[in-house]
Amino acid sequence: MRIVIAGGHGQIALRLERLLSARGDEVAGIIRRAEQGDDLRAAGAEPVLLDLESASVEEVAALLQGADAAVFAAGAGPGSGTARKETVDKGAAVLFADAAVRAGVRRFVVVSSMGADPAHRGDDVFDVYLRAKGEADAYVTGQSILDWTILRPGSLTDAPGTGLVRLEAHTGRGAVSRDDVAAVLAELVDTSATAGLTLELIGGSTPVTVAVKSVAGN
Repeated sequence: MRIVIAGGHGQIALRLERLLSARGDEVAGIIRRAEQGDDLRAAGAEPVLLDLESASVEEVAALLQGADAAVFAAGAGPGSGTARKETVDKGAAVLFADAAVRAGVRRFVVVSSMGADPAHRGDDVFDVYLRAKGEADAYVTGQSILDWTILRPGSLTDAPGTGLVRLEAHTGRGAVSRDDVAAVLAELVDTSATAGLTLELIGGSTPVTVAVKSVAGN
């Protein structure tokens, strides 16, 4: 498969790139700064330089041409203000979805956040973040031409992955390692039977492959 990842230098994205390239997939990661390219190459991915905050749909669609799947893993990051929650966490996600539609890439996986809700109230940065993520998710799920899956991890940690998770429509709150999030994403990308599902993810007791097959109905 050829897989294009938005937010290619993110902590989850780099882990995902390593997993995908190791299994033989062709991976491209969209990055904002050229100096990030070496990290992607080390992960086995092709760096593609493009700023999703200023790019056009046509520019992004051109990058997606010929891809088998697209993964939106971009985020403004914890140090950013409310404005970039709107332009990255929401705006870039909407742009990426529109570009996937235009390029004919049906498989579309989004890394969202537990608690994402377009009706979430509050003006603090995290409130704006959850609302922006929720609005982005709502936009993606409204694109009937996309075979979308929304993944909403719980609190992220840098602990080594266990390969054991809980993946359900509603898990309740909990933590999950970035390693395990990437492992689940790698399975979701080529499990099209999970299309149309919004899934929460936390650490658990079920092996990743079993957890994904379970929600896919296999």
